Amino acid sequence: MYHRDTAGQERFRSLIPSYIRDSSVAVIVYDVASRQSFLNTSKWIEEVRTERGSDVIIVLVGNKTDLVDKRQVSIEEGEAKARDLNVIFIETSAKAGFNIKALFRKIAAALPGMETLSSTKQEDMVDVNLKSSNANQSVPQQQSGGCAC
Repeated sequence: MYHRDTAGQERFRSLIPSYIRDSSVAVIVYDVASRQSFLNTSKWIEEVRTERGSDVIIVLVGNKTDLVDKRQVSIEEGEAKARDLNVIFIETSAKAGFNIKALFRKIAAALPGMETLSSTKQEDMVDVNLKSSNANQSVPQQQSGGCAC
């Protein structure tokens, strides 16, 4: 996994197409305490789609949820935008560590071939009991060259 953080800065704009071209996932992050950063996400999502079409997973992330008193973008606005643009959505706080693992789990679950990991069927699961039901039960002696099964 390669992580490219351009922080939305224009000086990285010329590099973006080459980053996007080789990516399976694009994580577009905005600051929930900055309406302008939220508004800018539309152009970044459009740029990703221009370069990759629909062959990329896009995740819209509202970050800095720890700045409760400074919030300018509601979770409902983020969800609505994600729904309208058909992208995955999550809110996080990198500073507080909130939803960071969940973000990467969402990405992993969305990757091709990974969907089965999150939807394992009950009949495919095996229950393993490591404790013996009878603590005094003798363990069979292992025969040479084989197991004790």
